Amino acid sequence: MNTLFIDTRDNKKIIVRFEKDRKIYKKEAVRSPDKAQVALPLIEKIIKNSKASLRDIDEIKVETGPGSFTGLRVGISIANALSFALGKKVNGKKLGSIEQPQY
Repeated sequence: MNTLFIDTRDNKKIIVRFEKDRKIYKKEAVRSPDKAQVALPLIEKIIKNSKASLRDIDEIKVETGPGSFTGLRVGISIANALSFALGKKVNGKKLGSIEQPQY
């Protein structure tokens, strides 16, 4: 199972890890005030380094605390957006999709 891990709880660093075929790819950014602008490129880099694509992600895990409120919010928002776009589970739960209104 290919799993993406997102950890933005620390005020001073971001950790992104991707496990593909039992191999671990990991990137960190230190002292980043703009977590949202740093986390997404880190995810993109580790996915490319593993010779995979976002569609190859089977599951997303995100750190939910304790930690910096803003940092946690960034990581959870990224995980939720990827889950919605890819139809994948976050922390073992499937998020609902937007249904078209019935007329």
